[in-house]
Amino acid sequence: MSRKPPSGAVVEGVDFTRWAVVLCKPDAVARGLVDAVLERIEGAGVSVCARTELIAEPWQAHVAYRDMLADPGRFPPDLPARIDAAYAGQPVTVALAHGGPDIHARLRRLIGHTDPTDAVAGTIRGDLGNDSLPAATREGRLIRNLVHTSDDPDAARRDFGTWYGPGRALQISDFTRCSVILCKPDAVARGLVDAVLERIAAEGAVVTNRCEVTVQPWQAHVHYWDLLVDADWFPDRDIPACLDEAYTGRQVTFALAHGEPGVHARLRDLLGHFDPTHAAPGTIRGDLGNDSLNAALIGKRLVRNLVHTSDDPDAARRDFGTWYGAGRRALLTPDVPAQSTPAEA
Repeated sequence: MSRKPPSGAVVEGVDFTRWAVVLCKPDAVARGLVDAVLERIEGAGVSVCARTELIAEPWQAHVAYRDMLADPGRFPPDLPARIDAAYAGQPVTVALAHGGPDIHARLRRLIGHTDPTDAVAGTIRGDLGNDSLPAATREGRLIRNLVHTSDDPDAARRDFGTWYGPGRALQISDFTRCSVILCKPDAVARGLVDAVLERIAAEGAVVTNRCEVTVQPWQAHVHYWDLLVDADWFPDRDIPACLDEAYTGRQVTFALAHGEPGVHARLRDLLGHFDPTHAAPGTIRGDLGNDSLNAALIGKRLVRNLVHTSDDPDAARRDFGTWYGAGRRALLTPDVPAQSTPAEA
């Protein structure tokens, strides 16, 4: 017999201690303050992504206000009607906020007191609010206070399921959590691309957006700009010619690797030393490499070492532009597991 999932178990595999949902309420939309609200949140050092505009359905508002609806002793008996009047069929904007484990408390402090007239200067409601609890009480409606953010990780899980729906992906464009993998022409020629990507995935990275291309000269030059700028360190080799010979017109495969901060260093450790003969067992180059720096020097060419991953967030940003091209940031979207479907009681 199937059982209901634990309370709040909407999405598995997402660390909601670091994710919060931001709901810009109908009054924020009507007053044209959504951009200002989200900019204030970003200005506090919080990453905001996955902005979505939608028309609120009655059930979404009911779930969002479930604690109030389930406690009728503290609230007016017409509360359901007030919620429907404020939300049902009204436009709202939702977004995801990402930060440290204190993300929820930080955002709650930033938005300020429930009643804008009691919110201190410097908070969103204190600076942008124009309603009050007494006014709302007199008029028999909900207070208009612009924005809601998740109270804690369990609330963030519920908010995510409420406003984003089943199977929605978290859009992460934070290069501290994303590296570009370049499987070089020798990996392609030797049929090792799958093996390389599987080794990376086995280390806990989420590998997405695999692409195969024929390399253009500019891509090799931009990717290896440091070799070209420091060509004096290689007096025995013509670096531009080496790059053109090794890459131009040849096939490469590239992909994105998503993980936690520190993913760049972990992947570089997994690759191993740039000279496969010096790479330790257990590394990709140590286990799969078949070239050496000495052989490359004799042949006046680049060493063939299978794979590159971005050195750091700045390098990841450059690598992304080099291999995926401008305007494709939407690809920085790792899949998260779909929401569990509540079983019938």
